[in-house]
Amino acid sequence: PATPDESEEVKMMLIRILFSAVLALATVSHALADDPYRAKRMDMVERQIRGRGIRDARVLAAMEKAPRHLLVDRSLRPEAYRDHPLPIGEGQTISQPYVVALMTEELRLSPTDRVLEIGAGSGYQAAILAEIVKEVFTIEIRKGLAERAAERLKDLGYRNIRVKYADGYFGWQEHAPFDAIIITAAVNHIPPPLLKQLKEGGRLILPLGSTVFYQTLTLVTKKKGGDLSVEQKGEVAFVPMTGEARKR
Repeated sequence: PATPDESEEVKMMLIRILFSAVLALATVSHALADDPYRAKRMDMVERQIRGRGIRDARVLAAMEKAPRHLLVDRSLRPEAYRDHPLPIGEGQTISQPYVVALMTEELRLSPTDRVLEIGAGSGYQAAILAEIVKEVFTIEIRKGLAERAAERLKDLGYRNIRVKYADGYFGWQEHAPFDAIIITAAVNHIPPPLLKQLKEGGRLILPLGSTVFYQTLTLVTKKKGGDLSVEQKGEVAFVPMTGEARKR
């Protein structure tokens, strides 16, 4: 039989275990209260992202963390984690979560990377990138969208994202070169200024093809000497890139 001292030690150990369990439960409850969409976000990642073959742990973690519902209009929050695009105003949309994850994974990003995004939209893709890389530079041609994205991202605490109101066709020369570039609007050719601003060894992903119907998700790698390696990743449908891209 246990001595009185041993019994007291067992009793204290059980109290500590019980206290830890209660504290953990309280922490989870507090997190759910602070973020009522967390369960929907985790389900989205499990079913739509991991379930379709996305395996990059950093991408999965970013998708689990970034609050998509806070980067769309309040009326659309109940739809934020469903498997389809959402309107964000001015004739633009935010891509379905899986496409965001796929394009991000294909860039094979590193924590030290600096990424240029063409088409800030609501700021969601930039937020996903910012969870993974050192710096994100995102350009939006529509002033209203650019201002709203900048404000929302700032309110959410993203300090490694810079938003610029401009035509993304010309890139962001003063911050070039970039380790990776992502274009989130359909274009029928790769803008030459963006290729120039991509580092050797850098990756560029875009929906390339018809700006009216469907495009091919295309990954371009800039090799030594400026040669390009091109890989096709499947069919997608994006709204068209405007500005200079429409003139070419």
